[in-house]
Amino acid sequence: MNRTYKKEWLRADVIAGLTVGAVVIPKAMAYATIAGLPVEVGLYTAFVPMIIYAVLGSSRVLSVSTTTTLAILTAADLGEVVPSGDPVALLKASATLTLLVGAILVLACVLRLGFVANFISEPVLIGFKAGIGVVIVLDQVPKILGIHIPRGTFLQNILATIRGMAHASLATVAVGLAIIAILIAMEHYAPRAPAPLIAVAAGIAGAYFLNLGARGVELVGHIPQGLPSLTAPTISLAEQLWPGALGIALMSFTETIAAGRAFARSDELPPKANRELLATGLANVGGALLGAMPGEAAQRKPRSITMPERGRSCRNWSPRQWHWSPCYFWLR
Repeated sequence: MNRTYKKEWLRADVIAGLTVGAVVIPKAMAYATIAGLPVEVGLYTAFVPMIIYAVLGSSRVLSVSTTTTLAILTAADLGEVVPSGDPVALLKASATLTLLVGAILVLACVLRLGFVANFISEPVLIGFKAGIGVVIVLDQVPKILGIHIPRGTFLQNILATIRGMAHASLATVAVGLAIIAILIAMEHYAPRAPAPLIAVAAGIAGAYFLNLGARGVELVGHIPQGLPSLTAPTISLAEQLWPGALGIALMSFTETIAAGRAFARSDELPPKANRELLATGLANVGGALLGAMPGEAAQRKPRSITMPERGRSCRNWSPRQWHWSPCYFWLR
């Protein structure tokens, strides 16, 4: 810990940390399901890599977890390697993919390739994210309807969703629309309130007091307790996974640098590109060995609320954004 750390900062830091944890946990679980992985993988991704990045990263406002972009890319890669969807095989393939992503980022740091981020245009990123957004919406519609469809191409998924609408669960649809309504209403009438946290709390309370599980609403169910166990990557899958890992590593690094530069304060230096390569690379390597999926350091266009104890910014998530934005304070 830095010797200049002041005791009066502690209260604000604790509040910020609790806020991050309360928001990132359900979102990380959701990202894992987008990638076709068990929900606990999202928890592990929000746990181990974040600790490693906090020690090695150069940005105060970034925090490591997975994102919707990486989840979609991960799902595409794992779908090709494990088409059967076997849970055990998926976990091993995910660990291998995450390890490859981390290794590529660390190698890029050694080769001093941080300058590459300067040559990726904003229109390319915007177009890519717009496409990802459409894919995510299509992926989530069957879940809001309470139906299961076989995975296929984009058009096949659209047709399967339309055909499955006749079998939609009214209770599930009602819960989904209620949560969306809470997010939208709070965005307009209480923009400073932690809308995702309140929506998640409302969903948990509804599931418990209204016994939604017995009314046809699928619940997350049992989540393994305790710390994650060691997960051994399958090296034989590296040949199939490395092209996808290269794309994920590039997207991870690009978004990390873009976010870090966008939200750095005017009186502090922007993130150091090569150090970010090392930090996110080792975060992925460490996460891979403990069951995490590929991650990046992210912060997406948040509002800013000044914390009087330190005069720093606590940036909150907006329902219009795809990525969670943490209120994270690094002890400097």
